[in-house]
Amino acid sequence: MGKKFKAAAALVDPKKTYSTAEAMELAKQTSTTKFDGTVEVHIRLGIDPKKSDQQVRGTVSLPNGSGKTKKIIAFVSADKEKEAKDAGADAIGTEETIAEIAKTGKFEWDLAVATPDMMPKMAKVAKVLGPKGLMPNPKSETVSTNVTKMVSEPKKGKVAFKSDDYGIVHTVIGKVSFDAKALAENYEALLEAIRKIKPSSSKGVYLKTATVATTMGPAIRTI
Repeated sequence: MGKKFKAAAALVDPKKTYSTAEAMELAKQTSTTKFDGTVEVHIRLGIDPKKSDQQVRGTVSLPNGSGKTKKIIAFVSADKEKEAKDAGADAIGTEETIAEIAKTGKFEWDLAVATPDMMPKMAKVAKVLGPKGLMPNPKSETVSTNVTKMVSEPKKGKVAFKSDDYGIVHTVIGKVSFDAKALAENYEALLEAIRKIKPSSSKGVYLKTATVATTMGPAIRTI
């Protein structure tokens, strides 16, 4: 551990569970990077990740945005291309694009969205996008006939989240440059979104632990 990290970690009591307001102030204080770091949340859920009916996946519109502008490619039919571009899509995905991704294994966008009619064609790139969590999916609201909503909302701060193989949700709630109040509002919005989609088969404590941390910063427990 470097000197900066050790100094930052010394400000955090590892045995304490901080309030949301305290945690966000502390996250800003313990940022160790010269650049505008990202504020991340890691939430351990009381689910069995091996059971498909207990996997948690959803989206949340962060009230203060995520601080990151996403590059979005929209795989849509020709009659929807103008709508996608007007909504802010950075690129239009065609059958040629799909073939190129399948051939090279390269994908330069942060998010892929698609209309339902394009999904059968996208099966060719499932092996490329799937492992990266970028394959369009109705559950993450990246497959829809409402192209304007599908493209514009992520541009405004809508983020997708899902539990990993260990039952943990990892996501971003903003930047260190955000004020603590804005970060707190984003954090609470995320928690509420996760609470709303608790699997009915999940028993016991659902939100087990939660920690907040900045890029290369120490963990701050909030639950």
